[in-house]
Amino acid sequence: MRVVNIGDRFTRLEVIGKSEKRDKSRSIYYYCKCDCGNVIEVRKDSLFNGRVKSCGCFTKDRLTKHKKCNTRLYHIRCGMLARCYNENNKDFYNYGGRGITVCDEWKNDFNAFYEWAINNGYSDELTIDRIDVNGNYDPSNCRWATVKQQSNNTRFNHYFTFNGETKTITEWAEIKGVRRETLLRRINKGITGEEIFSKSVVFKGGEK
Repeated sequence: MRVVNIGDRFTRLEVIGKSEKRDKSRSIYYYCKCDCGNVIEVRKDSLFNGRVKSCGCFTKDRLTKHKKCNTRLYHIRCGMLARCYNENNKDFYNYGGRGITVCDEWKNDFNAFYEWAINNGYSDELTIDRIDVNGNYDPSNCRWATVKQQSNNTRFNHYFTFNGETKTITEWAEIKGVRRETLLRRINKGITGEEIFSKSVVFKGGEK
């Protein structure tokens, strides 16, 4: 069992005493003095897991320091964090709900994310895309892509191999000039070879 002692430091907080406060879960609280001079009560587990680092001035100072709160990249990062950690976010079930996380480097430091973005092809026309759709948000698994590229890289896409080349159904449809829905129907019916891309295939029952 981890112990908190008077004088222990957690980022900007110094433990100065034990509080009598208890919540519904009967969690233990401590009085902590922030480096800025404010005194607050903090739950024991929030000290150890780093959820509370200061009286609130830590986050404020960091936002003021990088002065990029109104930039597109700042909002992109906020979106990543919300999808992965906010259970009330409409897309959480597709991200955090599936175990997708943001690497500590980006989660804890906006400037780290900003520098990676600028050095890896960011532009205002592109969106952040995970190369492995089942992987996390981190430098080794992310790139900047067009909306079209990103739509081709989802776990809901169907893939088809023709002449040894694998592409999404959407990509094949665009290359061959055949509707995506038509290709899906033909694949489901077992049609193979060049015939699958024909614009005049007639199946039993008259379906084209």
